[in-house]
Amino acid sequence: MKLLACLICSFFILCLSPMLSQTNYDENKVPPFEVPDPLLTFNGKKIESVKKWENTRRPELLHFFESNVYGKLPKSLKIDSYTILEQDNNALNGKAKRKQVELTFKNNNKTLRYTILIYLPKHIVKAPIFLGYNFYGNHTITEDKAVLISTAWANNNESFGIENNTLTKESRGKRAHRWAVEKILDAGYGLATIYYGEVDPDKNDFSDGVHHLMYQQNQNKPNPEEWGSIAAWSWGMVRALDYFEKDPDLDASKVIAFGHSRLGKTSLWAGATDTRFAGVISNDSGCGGAALSKRKFGETVGSINSSFPHWFCDNFNQYSNNEEALPVDQHQLLALIAPRPLYVASAEEDQWADPRGEFLAAHYASQVYHLYGKKGIESMEMPKANEPIHNTVSYHIRTGKHDVTDYDWKNYIEWANSFVK
Repeated sequence: MKLLACLICSFFILCLSPMLSQTNYDENKVPPFEVPDPLLTFNGKKIESVKKWENTRRPELLHFFESNVYGKLPKSLKIDSYTILEQDNNALNGKAKRKQVELTFKNNNKTLRYTILIYLPKHIVKAPIFLGYNFYGNHTITEDKAVLISTAWANNNESFGIENNTLTKESRGKRAHRWAVEKILDAGYGLATIYYGEVDPDKNDFSDGVHHLMYQQNQNKPNPEEWGSIAAWSWGMVRALDYFEKDPDLDASKVIAFGHSRLGKTSLWAGATDTRFAGVISNDSGCGGAALSKRKFGETVGSINSSFPHWFCDNFNQYSNNEEALPVDQHQLLALIAPRPLYVASAEEDQWADPRGEFLAAHYASQVYHLYGKKGIESMEMPKANEPIHNTVSYHIRTGKHDVTDYDWKNYIEWANSFVK
């Protein structure tokens, strides 16, 4: 098994080494580029009011991202049924209420199910909730032995005890450091999380997950303008929100979409496409997330489409190593979340995700927030590490690597306190 893993690793290194050798981490080598004006329509008309933004500019931007970056949903697919698999009003040593809910979807004689793990503070009625995906199963975010282990496909990870693409109890609590569950509960918030592999396995194979429920006859992969995995994962967050509207214990108007890395790209797209989310958090989301593509710094459109061809729609390939042809950039994705609160966060050692590109995107998106009388990132000068900017559009860069830390959660909670509670 170890020999096979080494051979696979060597294969990917050989395949990616030409691409990685060309990766730019030097600000002096960022090419000159024009930042597309979020308040200028594709036919050159200036947007000067909220009404024109919402009726003209926002729809055309959303349509472009939908058709050329993340991909369109081929049809609507709503919850068929839901089942409460387990609940306990005295969880985590009496601190929390725990609920595990399975959502079921049916179409074309096929079925998809995924489970939402929900923790709520015990003595608060309808607390606001952070909703986000996890990478290796709900049981990895906590040592709580009552959390069910998913049977869905998973990427192998020797350090997590995952072999044969199967999750086991060996990985229970392995990612607890990323989820600050007790701090979230103590602050008066709930936490809801979903294993993203239950919605769509993270592999370049569209034969399973939610995609195969939506195919036309003889179709076996999405059409060029149809959804990739990020749009599928975003769809799963939106459907979770649908369930929250049915649950008397939850307040669906106070749900904050959270995501890290590729799942930060996901939370941004979920927040852009569904305005019911009360706020959005992007943690180290990088290329295709919060970072400006045209800077070609760290991960680029070409490298992400090559390494993860299933994440975006096939139409996005036309901009691989061709970012200058993009008529949009990621600050306009962030602008689609306006006027709702947005938090973009970076890490100093995570140059692959281009922290400066993430910061600048938050800055340029702030123009749209100004239409609503909201304050964003007003300066082009990045803050020092661990000195956050908290406005309706917020930003911090912390010391450390690509991860989610207690420092991140401390800031997300403080920021959320100002608008959700």
